[in-house]
Amino acid sequence: MTKIADLKKRLMNNPDFQKEYAKADAEFSIVEALVKARTDAKLSQAEVARRIGTTQSAIARLEGGGVSPSLSTLRRYAEATGTKLHVELLAR
Repeated sequence: MTKIADLKKRLMNNPDFQKEYAKADAEFSIVEALVKARTDAKLSQAEVARRIGTTQSAIARLEGGGVSPSLSTLRRYAEATGTKLHVELLAR
């Protein structure tokens, strides 16, 4: 398991965290997917940044959830990591 997944598992034991996590689930899912794609591709943030044409700090902000990425950014990130972007809207 990744370090992020370990942290999430531990924090999910806290009811207050669970409630707040549910509100932000989509954002967390995107961040987790980005980090997983990069680590599975065995790339550093700096290498992804170079492939996309941005800075390592921009990738860190993206992976840290500090920004809301555009679809264009997500496409470029997917291409840089050798993955495919898939967006899905689900009924509640």
